[in-house]
Amino acid sequence: MNVKVNQLKAGKSGAYKAITGNDLNYGRVVYLDADNQWTQDLKDAAIFPADEAEAVLEAAQARVREITEVYVIDVEQDAVPTGRAALREEIRSAGPTVREDLGKQAGNL
Repeated sequence: MNVKVNQLKAGKSGAYKAITGNDLNYGRVVYLDADNQWTQDLKDAAIFPADEAEAVLEAAQARVREITEVYVIDVEQDAVPTGRAALREEIRSAGPTVREDLGKQAGNL
């Protein structure tokens, strides 16, 4: 199933969602973008209203050869994580919080 992904342009505050998961080939955190592709950069993620996010999530979960652990996260319109899992998502997006010589923050990925 291929769902057309539309970038959200306007809507109610607090009602934005993004789709995230882990790339099966590299284990990297990825986000679904407006072209229905996976990106490593949260700021490039497609943003959806809550009522559309579930359909997109179901389609993404069906892509079992590409992605694992796919779920919806709460974000602001500018893709900044919000809600109870905000800190977790910021850490997932940035990489490990120890040994800054490793991971994304060191440019090793």
